[in-house]
Amino acid sequence: MSIANRYDFCLLFDVEYGNPNGDPDAGNLPRIDPETMHGLVSDVSLKRKVRDYVLTRWDDDEEAGMGIYVKHHGILNAEHRKAYDKLGIKPIAEAVDENGDGSAAKGKKQPRNDVAAARTEMCRRYYDVRTFGGVMSTGINAGQVRGPVQITFGRSIEPIVPMDIALTRVAVTSEKDAVPDDKPGTADQKETEMGRKSLVPYGLYQAYGFISPHFAAGTGFSDDDLAKLWEALCRMFEGERTSTKGVMSMREVIVFKHPNALGVAPSHDLFARIQVKRTDGATKPARSFAHYEIKIDQSGLTDKGIELIHPLEAAWTTAT
Repeated sequence: MSIANRYDFCLLFDVEYGNPNGDPDAGNLPRIDPETMHGLVSDVSLKRKVRDYVLTRWDDDEEAGMGIYVKHHGILNAEHRKAYDKLGIKPIAEAVDENGDGSAAKGKKQPRNDVAAARTEMCRRYYDVRTFGGVMSTGINAGQVRGPVQITFGRSIEPIVPMDIALTRVAVTSEKDAVPDDKPGTADQKETEMGRKSLVPYGLYQAYGFISPHFAAGTGFSDDDLAKLWEALCRMFEGERTSTKGVMSMREVIVFKHPNALGVAPSHDLFARIQVKRTDGATKPARSFAHYEIKIDQSGLTDKGIELIHPLEAAWTTAT
């Protein structure tokens, strides 16, 4: 059974001496808002980390409903084909004529019943389709899904200073670059090579999320799926440690659970109750989470029937 309540949530995570989300349009420098110099982390990056955690935690078990549709080196149409094969349906997109050029499929569409059945099967097989949705109408048509879980861009609490640091590597790339032992200082040859690394000294980021039970009913997103989502959000940085990411940590996950499907308060009013302030008067640039304090105005929440949930601690005590 799909979830019955609406949820709004806030993520607070930080990075120390790392690049939380490189911008390919800016030489992979950390993403920023150029007008304010606040750091940005895309929603796609955050959802990628959820997918990777689920992939590792539940072994891409499609038959148990814990497969991941969008994954590294994945082929989307191949995933669509699995759903068609499971249902015993022949994709129109694979129809060929006697010349083998596929012209027999031109101008033809897969019957709506086939697409609807494939869409349902994709939701059953893949956790990220049930959760985030997906456009699966490319090639072998498995329809489109609007996911119940939506996440915003993350934005740093304060402006950041992206740094691009030069590095020296003592090994060269190829034999032709190497300096012969008997000819030191040979022209056009080198003993070291240069590289670069982009990072943020420190940044605390805030992102928001929304969970709709109405869209959950269309994908089958259940209370069990929701529990897995909280675990993945709380623990998603721990399994992806790389030197480029520095130290990324989930500092707080704040969840507002509404008493019904439509909700009893607007999201922006609930998020405004979360105040993140400096503890040191902001006299110097922040360099640790200890330089911030988080306060939540809980007045009137109980009267509205809104439950405040902090799943971070539970994610580390219940997961096995």
